Formats: sequence, structure tokens, C-alpha cells
Amino acid sequence: MISTRKSKTRRETLPTESEPMRKLWLGFDSRTGLDNGIKLQENVALVEHADILKNERSIMVRLKLLGHVLALVALVSPPLADADALDDIIERGTIRVGVAEFVPWTIKTKSGELIGFEVDVARKIASDMGVKPEFKVYEWEKIIPALQQGEVDVIAGGMAITPARALQVNFSQPLATSGVSIATNTSKTKDITSLKQLNDERVVITVVADTLALSVAQTFFDQADIKIHPTSVLAEKEVLEARAHAYVASVPEVNFLALRNASKIDVPMAEPIMASSEGLAVKKGEQELVNFLNAWVVAHQTDKWLESTRHYWFQTMDWVPEAKK
Repeated sequence: MISTRKSKTRRETLPTESEPMRKLWLGFDSRTGLDNGIKLQENVALVEHADILKNERSIMVRLKLLGHVLALVALVSPPLADADALDDIIERGTIRVGVAEFVPWTIKTKSGELIGFEVDVARKIASDMGVKPEFKVYEWEKIIPALQQGEVDVIAGGMAITPARALQVNFSQPLATSGVSIATNTSKTKDITSLKQLNDERVVITVVADTLALSVAQTFFDQADIKIHPTSVLAEKEVLEARAHAYVASVPEVNFLALRNASKIDVPMAEPIMASSEGLAVKKGEQELVNFLNAWVVAHQTDKWLESTRHYWFQTMDWVPEAKK
């Protein structure tokens, strides 16, 4: 009994360990504990606010990075293309064709009508498209700028395909092969017996601006006095009236000049000074229109329309009465 009672007394007087620990952690007994609880809530709020700010900064950084990426994409990506020229032609119902007067590619009759090989080509293209041709006549040096500025949809002018021009326009497949030759005034060149003798500072050679013939003349006759004219009419007039010894131009042009003026003009060379291929030209980037023109060339080379039409204009004189109307 005694031992039992002592044990009971000891248990009643000894404090439990759980209560002080609970008071220490929870702060139930004092104002200090209450303040600690408030501070704890404030700290939690501060942490939450800091997290919000951190998230906002992260979002801003991401948006800024996205802005830089979009700016970079805008720099390296090509601009969205305008509506394709082919679609515009079909919708408009007309194809605008740039030409320049060179016999027999484009000839203006006495009545003002345009005829010639490239005129027939343009009319056939328009017919196959289901539209009407609209011709615009330019001096040769102004015809590529007109295309680049959107005044015309295509150049049909016996344009020789060269790398330099391919930097300015897109070419179709070749319509035909041609070249550059020379027509001479017989009276002024009666003592000249070789091409080399024409490369002399006393010799005047006439040529049309911005043509392949001009490049050929400057290459082969760099010592001669080269006179550059805006049109073939003016260039031909110089050699016809004996103000120039020779006229450098395309093979068909010099042949027809000699044929029409046999008493004054001669073609001393059987072969061209330089061979070339001719194509249709469109504005850079108009791939759909180029695709159509390429298909058109292939189709009409196959059915012989191009061959027969070129034969009429370049191998016969049947069109001469028409040109005089």
C-alpha cells in the first residue's frame, strides 16, 4: 500500500512534458506568442507576394524573349507575296504586253496597227488564257523598268536571255535561237576586207541601247566610235544615210535591213558574231506566270505553231504588204 501511494504522489507532482512544448510552439500563453503568430502570417503573405512578383517577372521575360524571336523571324522571312500576276491577269481579263519596235518582232504599220512575230505570240498567249492582249510600246532601254514598275505583265520583244538580265527579270523557256550580227554601209566600207578593220577609232558603229548587240559591239569593237540610240529606227537611219559604217543588231534585223536596202546595205558575215536564245520576260518572283509561259512554249513547240509562225515572219516576205497598210 505504501509503495503504491508514493508512486501516485510522484506522478501527481511531476509536470508533464507535453504542455510546455505545446505552449512553446503555439504561443498560447503570452502576447509574444500572439505576435509570433501574426508575424508568421505576414511572412507567409510576403512569400506569396514574392512568388507573384517572381511569376510576373518570368512572364515579362518570356514575352520579351518572344518579341525578340518574332522580330528575328520578321527579318529573315520574306514578306508575304502580293496576289500572283497570273491571277490578276485572269481577273482583269487582259494581259499587258510590253513591246519595242524591232523588225520583224514588232512592226507598226502605216495605219498604226502592231504586227510581227512577238505580236502574234502575245495574241496567242492571250487567247489561250481566255483574255485580251493590251500592247504597250517602249523604247528598248525603258522596257525592263516598265516591267519592274508593274506597267506590264510580260515583255515579248525577242529579248536575249543573259545572266545579267536574269538578275532583273524571270525568263520563260527559250522561244527560239538567234544571235547578233552586223550590217555595213557598202559605200563607207568598200575598202574594208575584215571584221578586225572595223575595230578602229575612225569607224562609227551604231547600236540600240541596253541590247545584247550593245554588249557585243563594246566587246568586239572597243576601239571604234560606238553611237548608242534609243530605237532601232534611229540606229538604222544612221547607217542607211552613211553617217555610220556599220549597225550591230540581231541576225534577223540586219538581214531584213539588207534585204530592204540591197543597194546600200550588206551583211558581210555568214554566221552571227554571237549566238543567243530568246525568251519571254516577267517580273521577278512571278513563278505562277512563268510556269504558265513555260507550259505554253512547250505546247506550241510540240504542235509546231511556234515554228510555223517564226518561219512566216523570219523566212518569208509575205508580211511586207501588210506592214505597208
